[in-house]
Amino acid sequence: MMMRPAAQQYVVTRPLYSEESFAQDHEKIYRHRKTMLDHIKQYFTCDAKRAKSTALSLLPVIGWMKAYRFKEWLLGDIVSGVSTGLVAVLQGLAYCLLASLPPWYGLFSAFFPVIIYFFLGTSRHISVGPFPVLCLMIGSAVTRLVPDEGPAFNITGFEGLTRDEQRVLVASSVTFLAGVMQLAMGVLQVGFVVMYLSDTLVSGFTTAAAIHILVSQLKFVLGLEVPGISGPLSLIYTLEIIFNKITSTNVCDVVISIVIMVVVFIVKEINERFKSKLPVPIPIEVVMTVIACGVSYAFDFKTRYGIDVVGYIPKGYEAPVAPNPQIFQETAVEAFPIAIVGFAVAFSVAKVYSIKHDYTIDGNQELIAFGVSNIFGASFRSFAASTALSRSAVQESTGGKTQVAGLLSAVIVMIVTLAIGFLLEPLPKSVLGAVIIVNLKGSLMQFREIPYLWRRDKADCVVWLASCIGAFLLGLDLGLAVGLGVELISVILRTQFPRCSLLANIRGTDIYKDRKDYISIYEPEGVKIFRIPSPIFFANIEFFRNKLVEAVGFNPLRVLRKRNKAVRMIRKLLKKGKLQWTSIGLLNTSCGPINESEDESNMEELDQPTDFKDFPARIDWNAELPANIAVPRVEIHSLVLDFAAVSFLDISGLKGLRALLKELIRVEVEVYIVACDPYILEKLHDCSFFDDEVQSSMFYLTLHDAMLHILEKHPEPIPKKSDYEKVKKSNKHNIQGVFDILLSRDRNVGISLKLCFSVFVVFEK
Repeated sequence: MMMRPAAQQYVVTRPLYSEESFAQDHEKIYRHRKTMLDHIKQYFTCDAKRAKSTALSLLPVIGWMKAYRFKEWLLGDIVSGVSTGLVAVLQGLAYCLLASLPPWYGLFSAFFPVIIYFFLGTSRHISVGPFPVLCLMIGSAVTRLVPDEGPAFNITGFEGLTRDEQRVLVASSVTFLAGVMQLAMGVLQVGFVVMYLSDTLVSGFTTAAAIHILVSQLKFVLGLEVPGISGPLSLIYTLEIIFNKITSTNVCDVVISIVIMVVVFIVKEINERFKSKLPVPIPIEVVMTVIACGVSYAFDFKTRYGIDVVGYIPKGYEAPVAPNPQIFQETAVEAFPIAIVGFAVAFSVAKVYSIKHDYTIDGNQELIAFGVSNIFGASFRSFAASTALSRSAVQESTGGKTQVAGLLSAVIVMIVTLAIGFLLEPLPKSVLGAVIIVNLKGSLMQFREIPYLWRRDKADCVVWLASCIGAFLLGLDLGLAVGLGVELISVILRTQFPRCSLLANIRGTDIYKDRKDYISIYEPEGVKIFRIPSPIFFANIEFFRNKLVEAVGFNPLRVLRKRNKAVRMIRKLLKKGKLQWTSIGLLNTSCGPINESEDESNMEELDQPTDFKDFPARIDWNAELPANIAVPRVEIHSLVLDFAAVSFLDISGLKGLRALLKELIRVEVEVYIVACDPYILEKLHDCSFFDDEVQSSMFYLTLHDAMLHILEKHPEPIPKKSDYEKVKKSNKHNIQGVFDILLSRDRNVGISLKLCFSVFVVFEK
C-alpha cells in the first residue's frame, strides 16, 4: 500500500483475545475496594497529620501567608486594595437600591463578608461583596414581606419597627438562612451541586436578571415613584406602572442619568481597548460619582429640582441583631436559590482566576467561606455577598496578588462608613441607577449567544431560552428552577434517546466508523455491528431494544415464536404422514394445500429454544419450507454490540439485555459484546447474568478481535472467475444499451459516446 512520506504506521502482532483468554494470559492485580464502612471510618479517623491538614484547609490564609512575598506583592496589593475599595463603596450604595434597602447598608455588605473571606477563602483574586443578581433576589423577598404599599406580613418582631428597619430585618434573616445552607453544603462536601448549573443556564439566567435590574433602575433614572412588586409577571406589572407614570418623569434625573451613562460607557470602552497600555483602569464610576456629589451639593438639586438623593448616612456600625425564625419559614424557598446562585457565580469567577494564575481552589471550602461570611455579615445587618465580575476584574488588573488587597478594600469601606460617609449624602440616586445600567452591558450582550447556540447545539439553546424566559416572566427564583428542570430533562432525553448507529470497517485498518459517514468500508455478509453511545438503564432499555431490532431488520422474539409454531405444525404433519423427511429436506406428500392451524395453547413454550430432538436434522429456516409454512428470514449470522460508550448498567437494563440476548441466540444469531467496561463485566458476574445460553465467552476485548473471530468462523466465499466475467459482460451490454438509446435521441452525442466506449474496450483488452 502506498503511504505518504510523512505518514506513520504501526504493526502489532498479538493473539486474538476474548475477555476470557485475555484474563488467562494476563494476571490482574488484586485491589481491595473500600466499603462504605471503610469510608466512614476513614472520615472520622483523626491523627496529628490529618488535624494539621484540616486546620490548613479550613484556614487557607495560613498557607498563602507563609509564602507571601512582601517585596514583590505588597505594593500591588495596596494599589489594588485602594482601587477596589473605591469601587466597592460605589457598588455597595448602588446595589443596595436593588435590595430595596437604605443605601448605606450596602457599605456593610462590602465590609463584613470581606473580613471573613480573607481568613477562610481559597481564591486570591475575587472581590467579595454585593452582587446585583443576589441583591435583586433579596429585594424580591423584602418587597413581598414588606411591600411599598399596604401592611407588612404579620411577623413577630416587626412591632415598633419602621418600614426600613423591617426590610433590613428581612434581608439579614434571608442572608443568615442562605449562609446556613451554604455552610451545611460545605460541611457535607456537596460543593459539586454547582456543576448542575451549566454555563448555558447561568448565561440565560443572568441575562434575564440583567433585564430585571434594568427595569428596577428605571424608576431612579426617570425620577418616578414606583412600588416594588415581586412574584410572577412582576416585570410586566412594573413596566405597566412606569408607562402609566411616564408623564411625571423628572427631566433633571433623566439628563443626569444620560450624561453619566454616556461618559461612563465611553471611558469603559477606552479602558477595554487600551488595557494593555494603561497602568490601571480609569475609575470613571468613582470620578463621576464625586463630580455628581459636588454638583448636586453646589446647586442643591434636592430642593430646586426635587431629585431623590442618598440622604443621611449614619456614622459607624450598628449593634448585632439576631435573625427572625419566623422569617426563615416565610423565605426558605427564596434563600436556597440565593445560596446556590451566590456560590455558583463566585466559584465560576474564582475558577477563571485560579487557572490564569496557576493555583487551586476548593469548592467545598468556598461554600464554607461564603456560608460563614453571610452568617457573620447578617448578624451586622448586611445582605448576601458573592462577587461582582467588574469589581474582581479591578482587583486583579490593578496588581492584586492575594486577599490582602481585599482586606485593604474593606479598610477603605470602613473609613467611608466611619468618617467621610456624609460627603455622599447629596449624591442623586439616578447616578447610582445610571452606573448600574451601564455595568449591565456585558450581561445584556449575552443575547448574541442565541444564534451561535442554535447552530452548534439546539438542546443548549433551548436551556438558555428556558432559563431566560422563565426568569423573565416568573421571577429569578422560579426562573432558576425552570432552567434547571429543562437542563436536567435535556440530559435525560440525550441518554434516554441516544444516537445509535451501525458500524463498518474502514478498509485496510482496524478502525470501525458509522457506515453512513464513509465510502471505503467493508461489511462482511451476515454481520451487523451495533453501537449504543450511552448507559443502558431502566429509561432507555426499551429504546435500545427497538433500535437494535430496527438495525438487524427483524424482531427476534417474533421470529422465535414463528419458528416454534412451524416446528409444532411440521411435527403434526409428519405424524399424519402429510410431510416426509428426505435427504433433500421436507417433502409435501399431501395432494392438496395444507391449512395452517392457529394453536394458541402453551404460548409460553413459544418463547423457549426451538426443540429439534425428534427430527433427524435441523431445519434450514432460510430455505423454502413445504406447503404454506412461512417464517421470517434471518439474514445475519453474527451480531456485534459495541459497549465502548456504555458507562453503567442498572438492574432493569441488565434484565432487558439478558432477555434480548437470549432471543437472538435462540434464533441462531451469534452475539458478541466488545470493549465492555471491566466494572460492568464484574457486575454481570455478580448478578448471575450468565447461564447455558448467555455465556461469558461472547465478550471480546476489542471490536477487531471479535470481527477476526467471526471471519475465521464464517469465512466469506471467494467469487469465481466465471462469475466475475458474467458480471463484467453484463455490465458492458448494459452500457451498450444506454448508448443505443442516446443514439436514437441525439445522433451526434450518441456517436461520440459510442466512440469513447469503443476506445475504452480496446484499451481494456
